Amino acid sequence: MKKLKIIIITGLSGSGKSIAMAALEDAGFYCVDNLPAELLPKFLELPIQRDADIHGLAFVMDLREKRFLSTYPAIVEELRQKNYNLEILFLEADETVLLKRYSETRRHHPLAQDKPLLEGIREEKKLLEPLKGSATRIINTSEYNIHALKSIIFDIAKSSLETMPMRIHVTSFGFKHGIPPDTDIIMDVRFLANPFFVPHLQSKTGKDEAVRHFVLNNPLANEFNYKFQNLLNFLIPLFEKEGKAYLTIAIGCTGGQHRSVVIAETIYENIKRPGRPIHITHRDIDIKN
Repeated sequence: MKKLKIIIITGLSGSGKSIAMAALEDAGFYCVDNLPAELLPKFLELPIQRDADIHGLAFVMDLREKRFLSTYPAIVEELRQKNYNLEILFLEADETVLLKRYSETRRHHPLAQDKPLLEGIREEKKLLEPLKGSATRIINTSEYNIHALKSIIFDIAKSSLETMPMRIHVTSFGFKHGIPPDTDIIMDVRFLANPFFVPHLQSKTGKDEAVRHFVLNNPLANEFNYKFQNLLNFLIPLFEKEGKAYLTIAIGCTGGQHRSVVIAETIYENIKRPGRPIHITHRDIDIKN
């Protein structure tokens, strides 16, 4: 059985370990926060590695766990001796940045319970210096916002996996029934000629060939499809590079039964690629107007 990639995320408090874990989770890693180091070998004996949907394992370990510094070195050496596919990711940030982040979040530093915050930051930095020296990758997050850091972590995850495509959902909807929640791209196609006002098409839907022909047999529809497809071809790789796990494209018309269905189907066919997870739904196609 192939051993999964294991990433241990550690480093200074406030350096972005939670963000890194979220990025790895989006990348298909099974993530555990604040796992005691001495429990890691036992955890790796669980049958979780046989789950085909899991691309790797990630563990956040730091000074929140009291025995971390005393148990961590031996545990990591044990895993390396057993040839686990292990990477140690150490995150850090400049003092001024850490002070600013703590002032914004109002969280307590693990080593500054009874002392000034800056003193706790400096003590942690000193204690973790040997750990930093053993890391396989060190990232200073001082200049990164959340999205930039997630993108970097996502690239690290992708470098160890054969494939990790973004999941795309295309949906049609009717504006009269409300805009779908959690949508990334919304396109209004109510400017296209409406089949609803053609008597023999009114009772049909965009899944019927006659309606499809009516909508697409129009220079305006063809020009729109061409330009919107070029936009999607430009945007999708950028979203993937950012580390986005899901992308929802919603196409709306008045009732969600004719124009939006046709255009959504056309988009779906145009952006399908081998190995790209993509599915399509028509939210309001069966609603009686």
